[in-house]
Order: sequence, then C-alpha cells, then structure tokens
Amino acid sequence: MQTFVTHLECAMTGERFAAGTVQNLSSAGKPLLVRYDLGALRRAVRKDGLGGEGFWRYAAFLPVTRAENRVSLGEVMTPLIEIGPNLLVKDEGRLPTGSFKARGLALAVAMAKELGLRHLAMPSNGNAGAALAAYAARAGLRATVFCPADTPEINLSEIEAQGAACYRVNGLIDDCGKLVGAGKAAAGWFDVSTLKEPYRIEGKKTMGLELAEQFGWSLPDVIVYPTGGGTGLIGMWKAFRELTEIGWLTGRLPRMIAVQATGCAPIVRAFEEGVEHAPRWENAATVAAGIRVPAAIGDFLILRAVRESGGTAIAVDDAAILAARDRCAREQGLLLSPEGAATLAAYEQLRAQGAIRPEERTVLFNCATGLKYPLPQVTASVDRAAPGDFARFA
Repeated sequence: MQTFVTHLECAMTGERFAAGTVQNLSSAGKPLLVRYDLGALRRAVRKDGLGGEGFWRYAAFLPVTRAENRVSLGEVMTPLIEIGPNLLVKDEGRLPTGSFKARGLALAVAMAKELGLRHLAMPSNGNAGAALAAYAARAGLRATVFCPADTPEINLSEIEAQGAACYRVNGLIDDCGKLVGAGKAAAGWFDVSTLKEPYRIEGKKTMGLELAEQFGWSLPDVIVYPTGGGTGLIGMWKAFRELTEIGWLTGRLPRMIAVQATGCAPIVRAFEEGVEHAPRWENAATVAAGIRVPAAIGDFLILRAVRESGGTAIAVDDAAILAARDRCAREQGLLLSPEGAATLAAYEQLRAQGAIRPEERTVLFNCATGLKYPLPQVTASVDRAAPGDFARFA
C-alpha cells in the first residue's frame, strides 16, 4: 500500500519529527501535523481513481502504511441534506457510533495498531469516547475513557458496552484530560486526547476531502462548524490546502465559521480580541456538551483557519440552540444534535446580520445523531377501553 507521508511537523515551530514513530505533542508542547509529498501524490493519484467506501477511499491522503491496519465499522459517505435555499446539512450522525468522532478515532486507532500500541486513553464529553471504544474493540486494543460526571447517560453506557473502561469525573473535559496525562507512566496507556497525537486530525480531514468530492471538486461558499477542540475545522482547512496544492480544487476556498455556545466561548473571545491563543473559559456550561471545551490546545490553529479563510467566530445561547433543534426536527424531519443545532442558530443570526448572503451556498455540520441526547418526554395517552372522542384528533 502506497503512502506519501514524509514527516511530522510542529504546528507552531515547524520542528520536524520522523514519521512512523510514536509521538504525542512536539517538544514545544504543541500539536504535530502529518506532512506529505504532495507532488508525488498528485502524480500517482487521480480523482477518478478513488475506490472503496466511506473515508478509507482517501487512503492516499492518510498516514496508514499497511492496508491490514485499517480499522473499519462500515463507514459511509455522509449525506448533504437540503433544509433551505442554498443551505445544506452534512449529517455526520450516519457514521458508526453515530457521530463524526468515528473519523478521527478510526485513524488514531489504526495508527496505534500500526505502531504497536496496546492501551489507549482519552478524556471525552461522550461521542469521542464511544468512537474510541468501538474502534479499539474492533482492533483488539484496550481503551480507557474519562468523562465529566454530567455526560449524557447514553454516551457513558455506549462506551462501557463497547468494551472500554469508562469513569465519571467531577470536573470538565480538561480536568479529565489532566487525569489522562497524569496516569500515563503508571497505567502505561497512550494519550489520544484531541490534538495530543497527530492522527485524529487526519481522520477529521476526510470531512473536507469528502465535501470537496460531493461538490464536484469545488467547495461551498461558507462552512459553519460547531467548535470545541476544533479538530474538524483544522482538519478540513488542512484538507483544502492539500487539495489546492495538488490542483484538484476549482474556485475559492470557503469562509470557515467557528460556532460556540455563549456559556463556553473561548475561541470567539480570542477572535474578537484579535489574539492567537484563547485563555481557559471559567465556569463553562452549555446544553451542547460536545462544544463545552474550556481550553483548546489547538486554539491557534482554529483561529488561523478562521482568519485565513475570511471567516468569523460566533457564540449562540442555549435557548437559540434548543429552538433551532426543535424547529428543524418539526419542519424538516431532521433531528440535529445540540452541537449541530448550534450551527443552524448561528447561521440564522449571521443571515440576519448580512454576514451570510442568501445566494451563498452554506454547509452546516451536524456532528452527531440527535438520538444520543435527551429528547422531549411523551405524556399524552389513550385508554383503549374508554369511549373514543376522536374529534380531538382532528
């Protein structure tokens, strides 16, 4: 199997590290990015030569060197669903374990298998832990996941059911991350936290590759993305830059919109202040658990992508998130996760402000199926033995 990886590179300093070696952060404590010989890739791979299902069809753009190390649970190309004029939702809830975390964790687990690692650990607000549990089980690896105590119950049960050891923590996701870091030496696990290893971003990069292919190797005008750790936004921007370099894209690159909740908006605050790093957001709280990330190690990469693209960062409140979720379900039949609903709420606000024009093609990312989150209770009932007043159903 041909791979075009040349080296790993510190995203901040440019320091190089050898490919095919076990790595977490760079010596500067920053994320590592996988770099490729894009000239060789351009000469060897054609658009019409992509084969296979789901995101593994982009194997030439990925770092796994041996096909037997790919870990698959039947991934699909996630659909684009029109919910309004020039407005599409890319529904990542159709992936295994019901969320876009399948992309990043499939690659992280595949590379862990390739590099001979046996025990993986991570902090998670729910969906990432579920994806790690599933793909680790598939690969025959051990997994340990630490989650905030208020993580949705279905996520915790899903993690445990798929063979991982799952622990509730009396804190937020960054508190969980500290436990993973502190336990590395004693427990012997490898840390696959967001952007603390090089390969989850490569899996999330496939969202950008897939979107470009679905748009006929062009791109929408605007991408609206729910942003916690920001791996997907960073990964897509990396994909677009790589596709541009090999000459596969036509037209302009999209404006990248980072969406956060008003109760946890460190990236929005940093964007508005014009700084490159986002200090920790204290007392973070939002119904959209997946974007409740008080501090992101890749903050500067998120902000660079937003600024380079001419995009923006916006925060929406929980009331707007829940209203958008309910309205989309009732009017479109599409059940968004709270994080996905945040992108719809943000889109509506940006349209009202004139920041997105009606004629601009816009893609919202629904990062998980809404079935994994609390839903309205049904209390109405009918007594089958009582005389029926059917007029009330008219």
